[in-house]
Amino acid sequence: MAALGLWAVALRLWHLPHAGFQLCVVPVAVALFPLRRRRPGAVLLVLAVLTGAAAVVGPVTAATAYTVALGTARPRHRARLLGGASLLLMASATATGPALGAGTAVYGVELGLVLAVTAVVVPGLVGTVYGQQTRLLRALRERGDAAERARRSADSEARTHERARIAAEMHDLVGHRLSLISLHAGGLELALDQADSELREEAALVRRTTRDAMRELRQTLGVLGPLGRDTGPDALTDATGTRADVEALVAESRDGGIAVRLEWSGSDLDVRPAQVRRAVHRVVREGLTNVHRYAAAAHVTVRVEHDDRTVRVTVRNGASTATPAEAGTGRGLPGLRERVELLGGTFEAGALPSGGFQVVAAIPAEPAEAVTRRSAAGDIAASPRGGVDDGAVALPRAPRTARAWTFALGAAALWVLMTLAIGLVHSQPRSTVQPPKPRLGMAYQDLPGIFDSPAERAAATGHEPPRPAGTVGCVYPQAGRGPRPGVFALTRYCFNAAQRLISIDRFTVPSVRDAPPWENR
Repeated sequence: MAALGLWAVALRLWHLPHAGFQLCVVPVAVALFPLRRRRPGAVLLVLAVLTGAAAVVGPVTAATAYTVALGTARPRHRARLLGGASLLLMASATATGPALGAGTAVYGVELGLVLAVTAVVVPGLVGTVYGQQTRLLRALRERGDAAERARRSADSEARTHERARIAAEMHDLVGHRLSLISLHAGGLELALDQADSELREEAALVRRTTRDAMRELRQTLGVLGPLGRDTGPDALTDATGTRADVEALVAESRDGGIAVRLEWSGSDLDVRPAQVRRAVHRVVREGLTNVHRYAAAAHVTVRVEHDDRTVRVTVRNGASTATPAEAGTGRGLPGLRERVELLGGTFEAGALPSGGFQVVAAIPAEPAEAVTRRSAAGDIAASPRGGVDDGAVALPRAPRTARAWTFALGAAALWVLMTLAIGLVHSQPRSTVQPPKPRLGMAYQDLPGIFDSPAERAAATGHEPPRPAGTVGCVYPQAGRGPRPGVFALTRYCFNAAQRLISIDRFTVPSVRDAPPWENR
């Protein structure tokens, strides 16, 4: 449609040479346009040659140059294609200009130059910029997706790590209780050795069942992680999470050079379940560990608030200008979140406006078993499949509309520019006809550019030669310089009654020189 519109405008407003030939080239160019996806370079070069011969297919070539530059990733190959197409277009316009185009070879060069700029260079540059922008956005989106998947993988690994730790702690708790049951069952078996054989067998069955349960528990929990994970100085005991334990953690950090202050509100946690106390211990220890790593010079406040329903733990540090001593693994905070949410609590961690950092965990004082199971079961459903939300990478509708309008206006402006450039070349005169030289016998109307000048007529009065016989009128055109200074060269054309030229006389007259105002007379 753009090519046909260009043809119609050029035909109506300017002299379009060989309009039928140029109209027949348009469907050929349109038929070649879909092949640009398979052979982009060849189609662009062929269309460049056709554009040099028929300027009206310029819009088709411009669209091809845009798509070729858009889809070509290698800069050198793209530059060779656009440069080669521009040179071919100019060569074709120069070669076909005298026969099919603008007239002479000079006009063909001019037409080829403006078409190379408007049909190849400008669309190619626009396609290059947009293609690089698209590839850059795709690369950034892929990098963002990879970073998101890595983050989710790290969170998943941290959750698995924390669940394995919880499994080890459960082994310590349950194993201890099963050991006591087995011990009491063995004592009961010895006590009933002589009293009642049936009860003795029941006690022996309880002891064997407890032993088997302990063994199966070790085998099952061994899959989740090493059971000796928290041995040594980090071993968790029945005193873990109490006020004395938290004070010991604070004292260790204070001995390490950290300015730590402990604020305790409410009673001690020795009456709370072991999983609650151990969660409190983990939150305080992980918060202080992060301070050691990232803000060793900051002031730290550890606050524990205990009431009948909730145990709230807050670890807050101020801003620090010290360089982090070491980089963490990124598993600590996700692991804490996993532990707290499995107990039915809430966990928040983030930077403060003042430049510091804060970790807040609210843990139920008496966790409900149903809440724990629901949190663990809903963990997988909380994360989107594939690690990335598809809606996050979709472009909003408003930028797409703005981009479409920008593209449409740019294409229209390029079409107008191409039309004006072609019209500028085609509207110029194609040849300059020299006026015929005056000769005797020519009619007055056959002498273009010869007009009578009153000044020259006045200057010739008294200095001109006699007029030939039969003269009815003479014409004195504008004079030129004389053969020497001080004289003017005049020409006189005399005509008879039939307005035929009968005489051409050339003579000189002296020039008039005014005296300066200070000259004495």
